Amino acid sequence: MAAKALVTGGGGFLGGAIVRLLLARGDEPVSFSRGHYPDLERLGVRQIQGDLGDADAVRRAVAGCGIVYHVAAKAGVWGEYEAFHRANVLGARHVLDACREEGVGKLVYTSSPSVSFAGVDQDGVDESEPYPERFLAYYPQTKAEAERMTLAANGPELATVALRPHLIWGPGDNHLVPRIVAQGRAGKLRLAGSGRNLVDSTYIDNAAEAHLLAADRLTPGAPVAGKAYFISNGEPMAIADLVNGILAAAGLPPVRRFAPAGVAFAAGAAMELAYRLFRLPGEPRVTRFVARQLSTAHWFDLTAAKRDLGYAPKVGVAEGFERLAASLGGAEGR
Repeated sequence: MAAKALVTGGGGFLGGAIVRLLLARGDEPVSFSRGHYPDLERLGVRQIQGDLGDADAVRRAVAGCGIVYHVAAKAGVWGEYEAFHRANVLGARHVLDACREEGVGKLVYTSSPSVSFAGVDQDGVDESEPYPERFLAYYPQTKAEAERMTLAANGPELATVALRPHLIWGPGDNHLVPRIVAQGRAGKLRLAGSGRNLVDSTYIDNAAEAHLLAADRLTPGAPVAGKAYFISNGEPMAIADLVNGILAAAGLPPVRRFAPAGVAFAAGAAMELAYRLFRLPGEPRVTRFVARQLSTAHWFDLTAAKRDLGYAPKVGVAEGFERLAASLGGAEGR
């Protein structure tokens, strides 16, 4: 019998990949998003439109499902706290309440490694890394609050698990890849620091599969229940090499401009102040969070994910670059 699964944010990059994997194995995914997506319509996926801040809409979407993949969130490095709180914290609370009210037994929550980022190097850290006392942006702050809430809700009637995939990329990416490519084409791309700091990343297929692996092992009292797991390709590389791999996939030259880490952080602080004081539209070109993310190491020990989830990345970074180039047409441009 097909398992009925709700995927919040099913029309997004990661949510859509999870939906396709569920379909491929014969499950019945339902998408809950604010918009309507033609790609999902072509796949025959039932779509429910609504906002995570609307408790009734969330409950109606959850009704009749046996598991929820809570992927949807407000991402970004700039914006009003209220918007991040409504989508990420209040939204997670509404999902948890709906799961309890509708008798859903399993919830897989998509978190972020940034919930543990204190602005300093993270060299091979594991899940014992604590939440920082202060955050440099509202996104990691609200995601951390939602993760703690979700894991605290784990119990005999609702089993929960949180995954922290790092820098998801690949064909169809509508966030990381387009930003890098757009800035590369405009000649505005600049890295903070030397560009040699090691970072992890996660190819989209691996990130999606990790969610299904977690779901399949999630039952009350199981080793995965109530825990968070770092997810990545397990191939830490210099951030300049990662960025240049994406640029090459688009047929663009490598990044050649670098700013000292301290200068980038100071510039971010100044821009944030100016944007708040003068209520400027858009977002700053650099923020304190972005400056620290670009100039520090963040790669993770995947021992727990491999042991408890059976996680083993199937698509390596090199193959991922080839697939990305094919999707962007960059192979011809190099």
